Amino acid sequence: MPPGTAIPDKLYFKIGEVTEITDLAAYVLRFWESEFPIISPKRTDSGQRLYRRSDVELILKIKYLLYEKKFTIPGAKKILKHHGRQNASGIPSTDLDDIKTELRQIRTLLE
Repeated sequence: MPPGTAIPDKLYFKIGEVTEITDLAAYVLRFWESEFPIISPKRTDSGQRLYRRSDVELILKIKYLLYEKKFTIPGAKKILKHHGRQNASGIPSTDLDDIKTELRQIRTLLE
């Protein structure tokens, strides 16, 4: 998620709220839902979209990849798939595994 982006502390967001938070048009959000199946807002009985906080964070990440880093949609999909396994800190698990291995090696050297 880009630094400085504040997401209100709520469980669900309507599409209008998400457009304000992300500064994206509603049609862009709907299009991204079709391109990125991992964005999956719940639907009310009347069909209104309800986005979870994780959906909003993901939308901000996609926006960053597409608009700031200039990735194509297929490129952004690849990045998200590669870094999909993340823990609560937001660091990809593969990176954490590498860090843990290095720390173990350092500890062995210090002993």
